[in-house]
Amino acid sequence: MRVVVTGGAGFIGSHVVDALVARGDEVAVVDSLATGKRENVSDQAMLHVQDIREPLDELFEEVRPEVVFHLAAQADVRVSVDHPVEDAEVNVLGTIRVLGAARPHAGQVVFSSTGGAIYGECTEPVREDAPLTPLSPYGASKLAGEEYLRMYNRLHGTIHVCLRYGNVYGPRQDPHGEAGVVAIFLGALADRKQARIFGEGTQTRDYVYVGDVARATVSSLGQEGGVFNIGTGREVSVVELYELCRQVAGSDVEAAHAPARLGELQRSVLDPGRAATELGFMAMVGLEDGLQATWEWVQAEREE
Repeated sequence: MRVVVTGGAGFIGSHVVDALVARGDEVAVVDSLATGKRENVSDQAMLHVQDIREPLDELFEEVRPEVVFHLAAQADVRVSVDHPVEDAEVNVLGTIRVLGAARPHAGQVVFSSTGGAIYGECTEPVREDAPLTPLSPYGASKLAGEEYLRMYNRLHGTIHVCLRYGNVYGPRQDPHGEAGVVAIFLGALADRKQARIFGEGTQTRDYVYVGDVARATVSSLGQEGGVFNIGTGREVSVVELYELCRQVAGSDVEAAHAPARLGELQRSVLDPGRAATELGFMAMVGLEDGLQATWEWVQAEREE
C-alpha cells in the first residue's frame, strides 16, 4: 500500500514506519524534524521535511496515499501548559491540515491520540466510553483532534480510526526532546546524574512498549473506524518505575523529589479489552523486558 506517516521521524512514528516497511508498503514520511531525527527513518522510506501546520495538499497529491497514519504532534504535557497556543496549532490545526489533504486520496486516517491525558483521573482501568475530562491543554487538543475525525466521518462519510496510547516507552525516545519518564530516568542513570520525581511519586501510569504500540497501530489497517485504547491494563507508580530502571541499569543512585507539576494526573490506566477483541492486539512485552531493551539501546547510543 501507499502510506503516509506524519511524525515518522519521531519516536513512535519511526517504529510504525519500520513495521510498515517490513510489510512491503510504500512509505512516505512527513516530519518537520523539530523533534524527529533523520537517522530514525528507514532507508526504505521517503522523508519529506515539512511542518503539518503548512498546506499539505500538493505533497499528498504527489504521494496519493491510500492510508495516512497521523502521529505528528506536540506531545509534552508540560509544554502544553506553558505554551497552549503552540500546542493547539500543532495538534488541532495540524490535524485539520492532514484530514483535508488526505480526504481526496486516503480511504483511512489512523490518528494517534492519548489515553492518560484525555480521560483525566481514573479510578479503575478506563474504557473507551468513559467520560473525557482532560486536565491539560495537551489532552484537550488531542480530544479536539478526535472530534474533528468524527466530524469528518459524519460530513464526508470517511472511515477513520483513533488510537489512545498509554505511556509509550522504548528505544529512540529522547530524554531531551519528546516527553517520556522512562527515557528521562534511564538517561540520567546512564550519565550517573540524579533523576527527579515530581511529587510523592505515587502517581501511576500504564507503560506500554513502543514495539507493541507499532504493532497495534499497523493492526488498525482496514478497521471500519472506532476508538481503541492501546495499553497493558497494568498500572505502575513512578517510584516503582524508577526502582525498576535502577535495577536494569545496575545503579545505586537515588532520585530526588521535586514539587508536583500543574496538570499532572495521579492515576492513569487503560482497559485494552476492545483492542484485543477487535484488533487482535495484546501487549506482548512486559515492563521489565521492555526496560532492559531500552537500557541496552541507551548504552549503545552512549558508545557511538
